[in-house]
Amino acid sequence: MRAGLAIAACACSAVVGCQSAPRDTLTAPRILTTPYDASSGDVLWAVVPIRNESGTTFVERVNFADKLVAAAEEAQGIRVVPLNRTLGAMRALRMHGVHTPAEARKLAQAMGVDGVLVGSVTAFDPYTPTIGVAVALYARPGAMVGPRSSLTPRELATSPSDSIPAPQRFEDTPLASASLHLDGKNHQVQMDLESFAQGRMRGASALGWKRYLASADLYAEFAAYRTVDELLAQEWLRLARTPPPAAGGVR
Repeated sequence: MRAGLAIAACACSAVVGCQSAPRDTLTAPRILTTPYDASSGDVLWAVVPIRNESGTTFVERVNFADKLVAAAEEAQGIRVVPLNRTLGAMRALRMHGVHTPAEARKLAQAMGVDGVLVGSVTAFDPYTPTIGVAVALYARPGAMVGPRSSLTPRELATSPSDSIPAPQRFEDTPLASASLHLDGKNHQVQMDLESFAQGRMRGASALGWKRYLASADLYAEFAAYRTVDELLAQEWLRLARTPPPAAGGVR
């Protein structure tokens, strides 16, 4: 009788334990979206290895560029060429870096990409952690200019001869730029980091989302994501301000 009660008690404990165990649920992370027209395919970017302007030698330039590639590749509507292909194209063109809009256009045309992302790390502290990033997105002539990719007869008739509509000036200026200083002690940065970690962790962890603060490499992933997020936010605003072409054109 006692043996039967013991077995029943063990069975009951097992059931209670199963019911009280935390469920391994999955949460979708926040995915970045683009404002580009995908009817003719995804936009294609290339990322140039970033410059180190932080004043410290600890920055791994190629590693951070790889993280920018991964962050942009995760965005819906963008494809990014592998970093090795970009490096190969730069070697073929005998380019040691991209420092001017003309060099960005030259690289974009040689690679057949729509946009080239260039930038630098402006601050870096792996212990706080802190990462500062400044980037700019340049377009191949005629690419990513929104609905007004070409001049209509109405625009040719009404535009002053000494000026060019804004979308055509994107050849010489970046489409979008972002400058961030992500200090791990800042509470807003920590809130953004906690949101970023949702859906990117599996299983229980003693540190939880704070493991991204404990690892400089993981924190760099967050910094790359926030950089691409800011760039795309600028792109949404730019294309929202671009008026659509006149319906039916000029008759």
